[in-house]
Amino acid sequence: MKTEFSLAQLADPDIKEADKILRACVHCGFCTATCPTYVLLGDELDSPRGRIYLIKDMLENDRKPSGDVVKHIDRCLSCLSCMTTCPSGVNYMHLVDQARVRVEEGYSRPLLDRLLRSVLAFVLPRPKVFRLGMIAARIARPFAALLPSSSAKNDVTPTVFDRLRAMLALAPIRLPEPGPAGGTVFPAQGAKRGRIALLQGCAQQVLSPGINQAAIRLLTRQGIEVVLVAEEKCCGSLTHHMGRDDDALVWARANIDAWTAEADRGGLDAILVTTSGCGTTIKDYGYLFREDAAYAAKAARVSALAKDVTEYIAGLDVAWPQQRSDIVVAYHSACSLQHGQKITQLPKELLSKSGFVVKDVPESHLCCGSAGTYNILQPDIAKKLRERKIANIASVKPDIISAGNIGCMIQIGSIRNVDGSFIPVVHTVELLDWMTGGPRPEFGETELGATTKSSRIGSA
Repeated sequence: MKTEFSLAQLADPDIKEADKILRACVHCGFCTATCPTYVLLGDELDSPRGRIYLIKDMLENDRKPSGDVVKHIDRCLSCLSCMTTCPSGVNYMHLVDQARVRVEEGYSRPLLDRLLRSVLAFVLPRPKVFRLGMIAARIARPFAALLPSSSAKNDVTPTVFDRLRAMLALAPIRLPEPGPAGGTVFPAQGAKRGRIALLQGCAQQVLSPGINQAAIRLLTRQGIEVVLVAEEKCCGSLTHHMGRDDDALVWARANIDAWTAEADRGGLDAILVTTSGCGTTIKDYGYLFREDAAYAAKAARVSALAKDVTEYIAGLDVAWPQQRSDIVVAYHSACSLQHGQKITQLPKELLSKSGFVVKDVPESHLCCGSAGTYNILQPDIAKKLRERKIANIASVKPDIISAGNIGCMIQIGSIRNVDGSFIPVVHTVELLDWMTGGPRPEFGETELGATTKSSRIGSA
C-alpha cells in the first residue's frame, strides 16, 4: 500500500511504525474471510482492510477521528485473526492499537459513554475494587430489566443502558473465596527443577482463583517453585485496548520493575500466564517500550521470560496418566492464544496426553465475542458471536469445554447439550492438574463428576 507521510510525520516513531505496517498491506482481502465483524455485518469498513484505509487516512492527514471512524474501530475485537490469515505479515495489532490511542485522545465521546469507560478502566485492573463491583452488580442484576431498551441493531451504537445490561448479565451468581495473596512462595515438591513467577491477574483472581491454584499444584508437583510477586499489578491489557496507553504503561512499568527485581533476587525461568489475553500483552512489552531508554532492555527481558502456562508445561517431564478416558473435551482456542501468541497445538496435545478425547470446534478461528471489555461495550455483536460459538461447540457433543482465557470462559459460560445436559467450561490447566493427581475441577451446574465417564478415570 502506498503511503504519503511527510518527513516531519515520519520523525514520530509511532507514525514510522504505522508507515511500515501500511506499506506491507497488498489489498488482497484475505483478512475479510476470517474477520468476525465482517462475517457478521458484511460491511467492508468492518473488516481489517476497511479499517486500515480509515486509519491510514486519519494518520496521513493528521485528522481528528470522526464518529464514523470511531464506530468502525470500536467494533474491532482485536482478535487478530486477520494477522493469522494475512500472507504479507501486516501487523494489524500495532496499527489498531495506535488508532485507539488517537481515538481516546482526539474524540469526544458522549458523557455517559466516557463515564462508563472510565469506571471500567478504574475497576477492572484493581482486584479488590473489582470484587466489590461484582458484589454490587449481583445485587443490581434483578433490576436490569427496568433499564430502557434501544434494541441496538448492526448500524446503531449501543446505548449506555445496553452496556449496563450486558455488564450486569456477566456478573456471576456467586464469587469464590480469594486465592493466596501476593508475596506467597510455593516450594517445589521433591527435587527443585525450576522457579517461576505466576501472574496473579486482575479479573481472574476474583472470578476464578482456582485456575492459578490448579497451576500451582501442577507445577509444584513437577518440582517447580512458584512465586506470586507481591508488587505485581495489572498487566495493562484492558486499558491498553481501550486506547488508554498512559494508564497501561504505568501498570506495565510497575510489573517490569517487580519481575526484574524478583528475577535478580531469586532467579526466574519464566513468568507464567494463565490468562492468554494478558500473555499477549506482556509478550509485547518489548515493543511497547522500544523507545523508552530506561525500560527498553528490561521490558524486552520480561517479554522473553513470559510464557503461557501450556508452553512451560509442555517442556516438563510430566508423568502423564496411562489410562485413557472417553471424556470428550471441546478445545476452545482463545484468539489471544492462537492468533496473538501463535499457540495452537500445545494445549490440545497436553489434553490428549492427559487422557481426554480432544475435539476441535468448527470455525475455531472466529472470536467468541469476549475480547476484554468488548462484550460490555459492543453487546449486540458480542451476543451474536457467542451464539455462533456455542452452536459450533455443541455440534461436537462434548462433555467439557476447555479454554485458556478467563474472558472466553465467562463469555461462553456453561451451555446446554442437545440432550439438555450442561457442558461446563474449564481452564485447560485445571484439567491437566486433575489428570495428574489434583482435585476434580468444580463444574458448576453440571454433575459430570458423578457420571460413568468420570468414574472410569477416578475422582482424583
